[in-house]
Amino acid sequence: MSSPAPTSLDVLAIAAHRDDVEQTCGGTLLGAAHRGQRTGILDLTRGEMGTRGSAEDRAREAADAAKILGAEWRRALDIPDGRVENTWENRLKVAAVIRQTRPRVVILPYWKGRHPDHYTTSVLGYEACFLAGLRKLDLGSQMSASDIGEPTSDEGLAPHRPFKIIYATLYYDVRPTFVVDISEQFESKFASIMAYKSQFSDQDAGKDLFPAHDEIYARVESMARYYGALGGVKYGEPFLQKEVGLVEDLLGIPVKSI
Repeated sequence: MSSPAPTSLDVLAIAAHRDDVEQTCGGTLLGAAHRGQRTGILDLTRGEMGTRGSAEDRAREAADAAKILGAEWRRALDIPDGRVENTWENRLKVAAVIRQTRPRVVILPYWKGRHPDHYTTSVLGYEACFLAGLRKLDLGSQMSASDIGEPTSDEGLAPHRPFKIIYATLYYDVRPTFVVDISEQFESKFASIMAYKSQFSDQDAGKDLFPAHDEIYARVESMARYYGALGGVKYGEPFLQKEVGLVEDLLGIPVKSI
């Protein structure tokens, strides 16, 4: 999927693979879209190394999933699947997207995990957000129609850094800083995951790695229930921020202590 970027996004989720965003923060993106916020998804790879399906399959499924989540923009870069590396070239590619889409909030994967592509994307994404704000950094060659999906203007090259970077922690067992209530969005979040028929339908390929179709809902639902319970709601998605939170009114802090 390659759609023209809006003037600016409110939230941009960056992940290594198509279907990562749906699993880790799909409900959060959908909730933002329901509030009228502009959301986008950047997948660094195209899924050519996946055990199941092809890059073409994943592209069609990613487009379907983006529609379910209400994302206004989605793009996949050409970084090799299974070989996401934090190189200067890759940082520039992501920085170019940051400058074009101009998000206020960026969601990255947590910086630890089983899959090297996931934790590398975390560091790569953070450093790209920093580079995108350097005024003397020329990204003109990185902002071509073939890379981003449309021709760009001088305004699109203007330096930009997101106000907030948060980390989706669902793939790693760490206590989150906060949980987003996705109780109203859970069923659609699950539908966006199941849009990846090449990945989650029952088949011989990868059957020892992937859960059976009938088990997937139970797994996704149990995780959402667990994190929802931490926040005192039915379903939740976990996130971590590096900054100390700021509170003005003690009476307005949500979640009961006892």
